[in-house]
Amino acid sequence: MTPHKNSMHRREGGASLVVVLVFLVLLALLAINAFLGSTTNLRIVGNMQARSEGEAAAQVAIEQTISSDTFARNPTLAASAPIVVNTGSVSYTVRITPTPTCYRVRIVKNSELDPGTASDAACIRSGTVSMPGMQMPTPGEAGKLADNSLCADTEWNIRAEVVDARSGAKVAVNQGAALRMVQSDAINLCK
Repeated sequence: MTPHKNSMHRREGGASLVVVLVFLVLLALLAINAFLGSTTNLRIVGNMQARSEGEAAAQVAIEQTISSDTFARNPTLAASAPIVVNTGSVSYTVRITPTPTCYRVRIVKNSELDPGTASDAACIRSGTVSMPGMQMPTPGEAGKLADNSLCADTEWNIRAEVVDARSGAKVAVNQGAALRMVQSDAINLCK
């Protein structure tokens, strides 16, 4: 072989080596990018799952709060203690904050009630009650008052807050709720 051919082979070998190294670097960058993309997607899915579980826990806490007997008498007390909701794999601590607020009250009319339904029958007022020392309503007012039942429909805004200890995700759920309660309690709570 002539010296010229050896140096040419060496230059071609060196060029091939450079091309192979460039392709290796590009493949390594692609592999790193794919890895980072997959871990990012995994974190996104994990955060979405934590958010969904937090929302579900907040809904459960709201339902437990408004379903308690205490809520109709004292919403502040019913919402004061944190509620622990277990989803099977994780326990969430839910706080009802701020105190539930009543924003609307409507006296239920006797004519709207079904006497055959136990919950409606408890609300039906019969006749008028005369109270000594009280000013008697005019005949027109008495007619309007005579159809008032013992119950009122109230509407509430309830907000539940959950913080996931694992991911740090914070979820707040606002929910409106309608609740029928004794008229005097409704008027006192919905000032």
